[in-house]
Amino acid sequence: QVQLVESGGGLVQAGDSLRLSCAASGRTLNGHVTGWFRRAPGKEREFVALINWSTGGTDYAGSVKGRFTISRDSAKNISYLQMNRLKPEDTAIYYCAAQIRPPTWDSWGQGTQVTVSS
Repeated sequence: QVQLVESGGGLVQAGDSLRLSCAASGRTLNGHVTGWFRRAPGKEREFVALINWSTGGTDYAGSVKGRFTISRDSAKNISYLQMNRLKPEDTAIYYCAAQIRPPTWDSWGQGTQVTVSS
């Protein structure tokens, strides 16, 4: 069992940056895959980015590639999502998730709100 807690959301203007954090407790995330998802108002939840903690390999949704960067700090058991050049369409609740029993995303945080004003 792993508990995930997101932080770092907020209200920013278009073009600004934010860094989201996902702190894990209960077990190490080393050897697992973690990711970020988001749900915009009136839309389905969508994949944003993932990172393989063993290899450091990453993957991104096309809409955020080149603007967002996912990373992890193995010593602190924290994953980050650096979001640059934010756009109003990035407004959503952002969720951290982990594949403890892959390939299922079976652990989720409570989400953090990101609002980008134009």
